[in-house]
Amino acid sequence: MAEFLHLMWQPFLACLILTGMHAYLGLHVIERGVIFVDLALAQLAAFGATVGFLWGVGLTSSGGHLISLGFTLAGAAVFAATRLRKPLVPHESLIGIVYAVSAAASILVLSRAPEGGEHLKALMVGHLLFANWPEIRHILFLYSVIGFIHWLFRKPLLMISRSPAIAFRKRLRVRWWDFLFYATFGFVVTSSVEIAGVLLVFSFLVVPAVCGVLLAGTIGRRLTVGWLVGLLTSMAGIAASYVWDLPTGATIVCAFGVCLLACAFLRRLITLAA
Repeated sequence: MAEFLHLMWQPFLACLILTGMHAYLGLHVIERGVIFVDLALAQLAAFGATVGFLWGVGLTSSGGHLISLGFTLAGAAVFAATRLRKPLVPHESLIGIVYAVSAAASILVLSRAPEGGEHLKALMVGHLLFANWPEIRHILFLYSVIGFIHWLFRKPLLMISRSPAIAFRKRLRVRWWDFLFYATFGFVVTSSVEIAGVLLVFSFLVVPAVCGVLLAGTIGRRLTVGWLVGLLTSMAGIAASYVWDLPTGATIVCAFGVCLLACAFLRRLITLAA
C-alpha cells in the first residue's frame, strides 16, 4: 500500500484536478451538442506541438506549449466565428472536420521527423504516470483562474449553452461569448493534453457529463454526479493499472467506458422503478 501511494499519489491528484474542470466544461459541451469540440481542440494542440517539434522545439517545453496554445486559440476563434443563428450545416460537422484534418496533419508532420511514431503516441496517451509537482501546481492555478472566469460570467455562458435562441433574441453578443468559452476551453485543453493525452482528456470531458445527464436533472446535481464519477473512476483506473501493470491513461479511459455502462444500467433501473 505504501508503494502504491508513493507511485500513484501524483497521478491521482492530477486526475482529481482534471475532473474538477473537465466535468464542468463537459456540461456545456453536452448542452451545446458539440461533443467533439474537446477532441478537435486537443488535436489542434497536439498538431501545434508537432509543428513546434519539427521546428526544433521540445514537445513539453515552454515554446512547444505556446505554439500549441496558439493553434488552439486559432481553432477557438474559428469555432466562435462560425456559430450562426440558423446554420446551413450543424456546427458539429465543422468541428469534426477540424479534428480529422488536424489529426492527419499531425501524422504528416511527424512522418518527417525521426521517431515520429513514438512522439505521436506520447501526444495521444500523455505522461500521466509521471506527472510532477510543477505540472500539478500549474494546472491547479490555471484551472482555478478559468473556473473563476466561468463563475463570474456563468449567466450568459449558461444561457448560450442551454438556450441559444433566447440568447440571440436578447441580443447577447453570442460570438464574443462563444470565443471566451472556446478560448478558456483551449487553455484548459492545451495543458491537459500535455499531461493526459488526447484520449483521456476527451474521456474526462464527456463521460462524467453524460453520466450526470443520465442520473440528474439540474445543473448542480449533474455537476456533482460528474465530479463523483470522475473521482471514483480515476481511483479505480489508477488502482487497476497498478495491480495489473497496465498503461495508466488507457486503463482510466476503459474504466470510464465501464462506468458509463453502469450509469446507463442504473438509469434504466430508475426508469423502471418510477
